[in-house]
Amino acid sequence: MKKVILAAVSVSLGAAALVGCGGEGSDEAFEGKSADTIAADAVKATRDAKSLRIAGKAKQPDGNEIGLDFHVDDQDHCTGTMTGQGAKADVVQVGQKAYVRGDEKFWQNTLKGKPGTEKVVEQVQGKWVASDPAQSGTEGMCDKQAALAMLDSDKSERKGMKKGDTTEVDGKPALVLEKNQKSGEKITLYVATEGEPYILKAVSEGGEAPSETVLSDYNKKVDAQEPAAGDVVDLKKVGA
Repeated sequence: MKKVILAAVSVSLGAAALVGCGGEGSDEAFEGKSADTIAADAVKATRDAKSLRIAGKAKQPDGNEIGLDFHVDDQDHCTGTMTGQGAKADVVQVGQKAYVRGDEKFWQNTLKGKPGTEKVVEQVQGKWVASDPAQSGTEGMCDKQAALAMLDSDKSERKGMKKGDTTEVDGKPALVLEKNQKSGEKITLYVATEGEPYILKAVSEGGEAPSETVLSDYNKKVDAQEPAAGDVVDLKKVGA
């Protein structure tokens, strides 16, 4: 499930959101600034934020819709939910300690092919499972800088987008940046026009994995707390 969820982030934020810009348009909030400059400023502001919420969904070629909704900060605090392949899991990370509470389908998918899977699934129902981030499916999502690094992974793609109209994303004014790819995919980026030029939303349409990601709750405290010891189990001790 980790690969599936990370694909959603990659599609929504990497391929869609921050490919940059090149066209010109009219918008008072960014008067005198090229689309290239607006995109660069948006990437920097987003990466420099102390914390944020990343909520996205993407449809895979096989028809499966995957999603995530995470609050994460730059101190390795993280809390959220991920869904995909008919499964759902809650996640909490505090420092290097990660905990996952998945439904039956999640654990069946995660432990598929391992001896005693059904027995283990029964024992972890309703429990938080202590896990290394690399094994829990949270790696890359609960590391804010890693999750956002893809925003600026290919500066050469910052050409060809154009400024669109101004609109609102969850009540916040935003400038629309758009680009039609040769592949037929359309990508749209929404950049805040008040305060810091944060990225508020990114949409990909017409490609192999259409997606939408909303970024919000910038610089708000991430309330991530370790579960009570009595609610935590170790997969190694239950045979997984």
